[in-house]
Amino acid sequence: MSDLLSRLLAERDWLLCDGAMGTSLFQRGLETGEAPDLWNVTNADKVADVHQGFVDAGSDIFLTNSFGANALRLKLHGDQDRVREINVAAAQVARKVADAAGRPVVVAGSMGPTGELMEPMGALTPDDAEKVFAEQALALKEGGVDVLWIETMSSKEEYAAAAAGAAQTGLPVVATMSFDTNGRTMMGVTPEEAASFASALEPGLVAYGCNCGVGPATLIDTVLGMKKTAAPTDVITAKGNCGIPEYRDGQIAYTGSPEIMQEYARMARDAGARIIGGCCGTTDIHVRAMAEALKDYVAGEAPDRERIERALGPVDQPLPKKDDADDRGRRRRRRA
Repeated sequence: MSDLLSRLLAERDWLLCDGAMGTSLFQRGLETGEAPDLWNVTNADKVADVHQGFVDAGSDIFLTNSFGANALRLKLHGDQDRVREINVAAAQVARKVADAAGRPVVVAGSMGPTGELMEPMGALTPDDAEKVFAEQALALKEGGVDVLWIETMSSKEEYAAAAAGAAQTGLPVVATMSFDTNGRTMMGVTPEEAASFASALEPGLVAYGCNCGVGPATLIDTVLGMKKTAAPTDVITAKGNCGIPEYRDGQIAYTGSPEIMQEYARMARDAGARIIGGCCGTTDIHVRAMAEALKDYVAGEAPDRERIERALGPVDQPLPKKDDADDRGRRRRRRA
């Protein structure tokens, strides 16, 4: 228990994570089609402002702006040779904010999926995927992150490759999957399967859980599913979207409010999550509300479906229309 995240988990019942980097950068001028990761170099002050907002709101952990900064994702912008530069910059921007916080704050190096299909469905081999993730992880370590945070994974194969690549750094690792297809990941993994798989990985993860998905109700249900097969000492993380995504006037909007995210935060704690944050649509305003909701809160009984739906809406969300699905696919890849 020598790393900062593990020390904080040993001292406290729960930790508060941040919200959505992509949403926050769009509010600061990021254009659709731009690579958010490049802002670590071109607009570092705006990236730092996002981090500062989450720290000021009460986050104990915040993620670097590096979700899509692996070589395969950066190749889409012709920047596949800038992996080290971009990830080191992302970590350094975050490190500076954390070091000035006046309290212990964990800098987590965000690592999203490659956007490629793994064998046998695609051409990406486990060895090649591990190399891609290791390159990013080593650069994030060089920049000064405390922990590596793998997120929004949908297949066990890519999840394992990312964990293996991250393990080459010797840093602690957290990993999450996204459950947005009838209670499963896009590649058909159930919450129960995901927890069993994550719990058995070697070297072990500091924490694992779920992020993004459809909405907070579905995410709470996912946490409950994970708890069924999780080991008693496993640390579960919940990072749900701010309400339900809706397609309005050519853009995705979220139905969540600070009050809804307060309900979600307390219910996540009741469900057994120890690291709680927000994903798409979650701003520092929502994170501040979550911090207030969790302060002095004593976890109660695990919620049943009736309680979840009464507070947060339907657990079983209908599949989105084609336009919505296309946009959600982009969000998975870009953490917008």
